[in-house]
Amino acid sequence: MAARKHSRRMTVGIILFIVIAILLCITTFALIYSMISVDSHIFEAGYVKLDLNGGVPVIEVDEFIFEPGMTVVKEFYLENLSTWDVYYKIYFANTEGELADILQITIADGEKILYEGTATGLTRESVKAADDELAIGEKRILTATFHFPKEAGNETQDRTLYFDLCADATQTKNNPERLFY
Repeated sequence: MAARKHSRRMTVGIILFIVIAILLCITTFALIYSMISVDSHIFEAGYVKLDLNGGVPVIEVDEFIFEPGMTVVKEFYLENLSTWDVYYKIYFANTEGELADILQITIADGEKILYEGTATGLTRESVKAADDELAIGEKRILTATFHFPKEAGNETQDRTLYFDLCADATQTKNNPERLFY
């Protein structure tokens, strides 16, 4: 009798184990299916991309020999190739040379001045975003003015300035503080 009782308990235990395993499999399948199947909902991530003057330098090395009192104005463009409107900023990177604190540089969008100062101050961290948004597909003509102050004198001649002109952008959507990352 004890053997029969023991056999019956074992059979019930095995059946109970199988039922629990089947229920666990069904629950797991239902959970996974509900997570990966969301009909008619498509999510697509956007991107931010700019075209800065087609990659062509705004001012070429040895294009001008600057002397006191000289001013050079160069046009360049910035185009928004992103999937959303963007805030943008123009700045210099890898600035080197003795003229970095002498040449007066102005970056302008028409009548709006985006930056005015020396090359040393035109950094990604110090420059604010432009006041206007750049719409999807919009191409904006900007100007860079380089002025060698007359009062710098002849002792500053035969000096150099090297820099990379850069543009950075961030989407406008959900970014009222104009944060750049």
